Amino acid sequence: MTTPSGSARLGDFLKARRAQLTPREVGLPEGGTRRKVAGLRRTEVAQLAAISVEYYTRLEQGRVQASATVLATLATALRLDEDQQSYLYDLAGKADARPRRRRTAQHARPAIHRLLDRLTDTPALVLGKRLDVLAWNTAATALYVDFARLPPARRNYVHLMFTEPAFRTLHPHWHQDARVAVSALRREAAADPDDPDLARLVGELSVRDSDFRTWWAEHRVTSAGFGTKTYRHPLVGDLTLDCDTWLSPDGSGQRLMVLTADPGTPSRDALDILLSWQADPSAVQR
Repeated sequence: MTTPSGSARLGDFLKARRAQLTPREVGLPEGGTRRKVAGLRRTEVAQLAAISVEYYTRLEQGRVQASATVLATLATALRLDEDQQSYLYDLAGKADARPRRRRTAQHARPAIHRLLDRLTDTPALVLGKRLDVLAWNTAATALYVDFARLPPARRNYVHLMFTEPAFRTLHPHWHQDARVAVSALRREAAADPDDPDLARLVGELSVRDSDFRTWWAEHRVTSAGFGTKTYRHPLVGDLTLDCDTWLSPDGSGQRLMVLTADPGTPSRDALDILLSWQADPSAVQR
């Protein structure tokens, strides 16, 4: 008698688990048509996991191997508990890359911190792997949010785009900007597809936001190092800033993002006002 392979047993487990769930349990509409099979359809699981139906079908058939990122989104979509997640990763041969592994700390180099301290009149951020926000200057706090008040796990550029209301309303062209952010995160996934922290991030956002699921499934990538960003700040109104990004030469993958405006322009004047209020918060009340 032939013993089923890990891929085949993984497929059996996925089929069994989706048969146990109803659309209502995973936040999907019941629909008016009668279901031929119990539980969720393949299309519904694929939608929740932000993968194509064809790819999910091959997973159930044991014809492809899943990355840690895909396993994380499936674990969230299928509402797996801790034991079920362990079993899922074991079946897929990804036991060493399961998302509950402790986060790998990232730190901006001291030289970058010194540079940020000298950039007093322009917002600047240091972005690490997965677009984590590792460091920032006072001007960035004035433009975006007070990153220091956020838990470290939430200091991620893409996470903020989709979950932080103030960050979202700051972008008048949110759909365009958020889609670019997802494409940049896709580029990160290509460099390290089995990164457990990336898998956790993608899994959470795929379940929380339908736009993220759709755009993640498109597999668009971008690595643009410069461009223009438009903001609508609640205190000073619209700003159009040039955005330039420099890659760190130390091989860490960290990037310095700097936002500037031409002197004498309305955007530069608005930025100066914003920074002056940051230095003297009581001026906002006056």
